[in-house]
Amino acid sequence: MSQTDVIEVRPSLSESLQDIAATPRVDAARAWLDPPPPHVIADQLARMDAVQAGMAFRLLDKDLALAVFEELEPVDQQQILQGLRDQSFRDLIEGMAPDDRARMLREPPAKVAKKVLAGLSPRERRMTAALLGYPEGSAGQYMTPEVVALPQNLTVAEALTMVRAKGANAETVYTLPVVDAGRRLTGIVELRELVLSKPDTMIAELVVTEPVCARATDSAEKAARLMRETNDINMPVVDSENRLVGLLTIDDAVEVIEAADSEDVARQAGSAPWEGHYMAAGVFQLARYRAMWLLLLLFAATLTVSVTDMFEGTLQQAAHLALFIPLLIGAGGNAGAQAATACVRALAVGEVRVTDLFKVIWRECRVGLVLGSMLAAAGLVIGGLFVDLRVALVVGITLVLICGWAATIGGTMPLLAKKLRIDPAVVSAPMVTTLVDATGLIIYFTTAKLVLGI
Repeated sequence: MSQTDVIEVRPSLSESLQDIAATPRVDAARAWLDPPPPHVIADQLARMDAVQAGMAFRLLDKDLALAVFEELEPVDQQQILQGLRDQSFRDLIEGMAPDDRARMLREPPAKVAKKVLAGLSPRERRMTAALLGYPEGSAGQYMTPEVVALPQNLTVAEALTMVRAKGANAETVYTLPVVDAGRRLTGIVELRELVLSKPDTMIAELVVTEPVCARATDSAEKAARLMRETNDINMPVVDSENRLVGLLTIDDAVEVIEAADSEDVARQAGSAPWEGHYMAAGVFQLARYRAMWLLLLLFAATLTVSVTDMFEGTLQQAAHLALFIPLLIGAGGNAGAQAATACVRALAVGEVRVTDLFKVIWRECRVGLVLGSMLAAAGLVIGGLFVDLRVALVVGITLVLICGWAATIGGTMPLLAKKLRIDPAVVSAPMVTTLVDATGLIIYFTTAKLVLGI
């Protein structure tokens, strides 16, 4: 049986860690904790409350505990640390990678962070303090400073000797930055190239002289997505004078992208993003994150009520028009949400830029009109079944217009938000749907008045 099979099958064959932690059966807990890899244990711990998580975490041996701890989100790490004794606390923090430690220390109060830094060894304290000095969400915050940097005048044999001597203290040795005497980045060389080359070859012959790199103050998300585009497993990070300060590794890049995508998904759904495991979040906590957006959207929806009231006379003269209001605003809202989601995603991965605004408007408008024409054909049939052909014609024309308008708005709003330095996800699907509902009714009743002559 493969390791994947064990991971998938085990939870269904044994008691969950949460159930075990709630009982005094330490032998059963140790048996459960033995086979699963760190990320599986971390997922179980993240589902528990602080007391249960602390009890279960104490059952891990020191090396496994560190591996599991680094798999946890910062908010879950804080929960575990609350239940540890001082010595256990210091040992765990000392053993963490500097970049993971720095991100965790951005969460607790300043007094706690200061106490943690004071308890570290001078080397670890120096690296952690340096990372804490970078802006929130920057590449410098996520990079590892533990790097083997090679002088540019070495032979392959000398370079491999340096890697063996310093590699134990580095987070990765697969990508090796090459620097000059001032520690300015001149290129990179892969460990594979060194291993496969002759010992007397100068590494200058193997170096990629213009590597893709990031500034320490650049957005970590931007750097991570660039790594995905270039298929790099590590990216050098430099300061404003092109001096090497660290590496952004693929595991940290994946975490950055996952966090950014999770935030975008939450905002697109009309909710504030939260940290930590969904199953560990309380009912009132989740409600608090969603309530504000629902209230804002509720007030925005009063536009729809106002428009309906404005055209009350039109409805009284053609009561059948009211039958199709849910159909029309639903179709328009869905078309707008589709366009907004596509545009937010394209912005996130760099496929469109703010300068493409008019191209996106023209593109989405045509897409919306095509979709509206397709729906109009179905709308004519549906309208003909329930009412007369004149009202069905109104429904068909409105579907074409409302879908074209909704797609245009959905594709435009994220780009305008980006230009105004607002998170595009904030003005995506729910906000677009609410706006299209109100304006769609104006289109519908105006079309009805023109076609029906009322």
